[in-house]
Amino acid sequence: QVHLVESGGGLVQAGGSLRLSCVASGRTFSMYAMGWFRQAPGKEREFVATISRSGISTSYADFVKGRFTISRDNAKNTVYLQMNSLKPEDTAVYYCAQGRASVADGRPTTYQNWGQGTQVTVSS
Repeated sequence: QVHLVESGGGLVQAGGSLRLSCVASGRTFSMYAMGWFRQAPGKEREFVATISRSGISTSYADFVKGRFTISRDNAKNTVYLQMNSLKPEDTAVYYCAQGRASVADGRPTTYQNWGQGTQVTVSS
């Protein structure tokens, strides 16, 4: 099973930026799509962004379009989430996930492995 480890979370003021990273173990990273989800206290886990295995295709939740960018470096087994113009409502634990195929979508069922998450807190 692939082990995913997120990093880069922290406390930032509204309007600020953070860059999350997720490193995957093993040799299968480049074979699968990757995604980011988040879960705020008292809320369900929600889709943030996904990227295809090649990195050519990306998709975002409406609430992050124009502010967040997902990217990947297959040579480093790493997927990134650049978050700009952060808002207090972006406060959540952010999780990366490995897709079940070369592309994935916003449904959690299209992912097979999950990281433990990294906390992002945006102060007003």
